[in-house]
Amino acid sequence: MSGAFYPHWQVLPKHVVLAWVVSLLVACGSAPVQPPASVPATAEPAPPTSVPETAVDAPDLSTLPPLQRGNSRWVAVPWSDLPGLQADTLFEAWNAWLKSCERPGDVFAALCPQVRALSIATAQEQLQWLQAQFVPYRVESQQGRSSGLLTSYYEPEFEARRRPSPGFEVPLFQPPVGLNARTPWFTRQDIDTRPEAQAALNGRAIAYVADPVQAMLMQIQGSGRLRLTEADGRVQWVRLAYAGNNGQPYKSIGRWLLDQGELRDASWPGIRAWLLQNPQRTQELMWQNPRVVFFKEEVLNSFDSGFGPKGAQGVPLTPGRSIAVDPQSIPYGTPVWLASEGSQLTLQRLVLAQDTGSAIRGAVRADYFAGWGTAAGELAGQLNQPLRLWVLWPRPR
Repeated sequence: MSGAFYPHWQVLPKHVVLAWVVSLLVACGSAPVQPPASVPATAEPAPPTSVPETAVDAPDLSTLPPLQRGNSRWVAVPWSDLPGLQADTLFEAWNAWLKSCERPGDVFAALCPQVRALSIATAQEQLQWLQAQFVPYRVESQQGRSSGLLTSYYEPEFEARRRPSPGFEVPLFQPPVGLNARTPWFTRQDIDTRPEAQAALNGRAIAYVADPVQAMLMQIQGSGRLRLTEADGRVQWVRLAYAGNNGQPYKSIGRWLLDQGELRDASWPGIRAWLLQNPQRTQELMWQNPRVVFFKEEVLNSFDSGFGPKGAQGVPLTPGRSIAVDPQSIPYGTPVWLASEGSQLTLQRLVLAQDTGSAIRGAVRADYFAGWGTAAGELAGQLNQPLRLWVLWPRPR
């Protein structure tokens, strides 16, 4: 996942799947897996105190000074600057916010009792509370640039086997013993060719997938779901979550193919088509990316399957409402208003900053968690369009 690392080219939930994502992806004709219905909270606190019936902009937001945050600059704006504010189905974002409240951080912890209480409120009540409690700040670079880039990532789903078998011979490994995050380990080519690297990974394979492209996809996305056939024939769904990497730099195999003049379409379907035409060059292509990601296996029960893997904040991601950000620009757990228009998708919605990735750098930069499976993968592989962001930060008291 994005929270793990270089997210993109970048099953069944317990709760009833919502139909909202159908409209979300009308523009691109495919939809990511939808988030589950509202997540129950424990020990519901008393409802929050009453909030105004109209937008609250006092104190005068124009008098608030800009805030500096790492490589970004936040400029206070009126709520009316946020596109699509009245149209968003806010309760969908509350699912992600409830997750953030499991590890909220100092700035937002005091508001979490109200967030939990408002999970059963109307959208208008939720909006009124937001306007009473928060100031919207437009996110800019230090040079004053307020436009940036939106991409997407997802959680792949593949068939797999616990033991190598015909058609399933590509291993996914847990970390080797003694792996040190600060010390570069063997490269991908070393793992395929050097006996000492192979010896270090002996007995460390978790599962086997059908081809190297599937393995590479899972490593780039940082996690994946496997429909795993055990040695005794039992079939179960499991999640492989990020557990470390070999400390080598990430290099795009699609970029290499473009630079070599081998193809013009560097999407995953384009790469797979090239490999079908050039099977003898599979290793050569894979070796262009020296980074290898290692995994840990997690149980994927009916409740957990309604959410994505844990992001860098340490909470499960919510499809369509979680984003990966540069934490030097936007802290984890921050509610963010996102606006993006392009050929693939139009988004104007509340999201939560819950993840990061090595490719997610800069003030106005986000990776949109699309969900899991084929439709989410199609969106994640294509989304690359302009972005504007507004952080919602607690009002000064």
